[in-house]
Amino acid sequence: MPLTILRVQKEAFDSAAEIAPLLAGRSDIGALVTFTGLCRDEGGALSGLEIEHYPGMAEEEIGRVVGDACVRWPLEAVLVIHRHGLIRPGEPIVLVATASQHRGEA
Repeated sequence: MPLTILRVQKEAFDSAAEIAPLLAGRSDIGALVTFTGLCRDEGGALSGLEIEHYPGMAEEEIGRVVGDACVRWPLEAVLVIHRHGLIRPGEPIVLVATASQHRGEA
């Protein structure tokens, strides 16, 4: 089972700081793929997003998707952070990072 970190939180995050523990002390990882989703302002029409969180349900669904990915690809580490609450334009909403021995698998 790969190192797996899943969090649903209100607080903003620093993608680079969150990814660092996935790679710390690891010489078996040859590829790290990341996606950071950001809130945009829709041309000035949006002042923020209010994302609701149903405790337990969101974590379970994210865990299911991560589990499916771990079955499909030989991943060494997975990190998923998804925010809820009020998110302003320019702030991160979601971070997904996967690490594997090879880039195609990551």
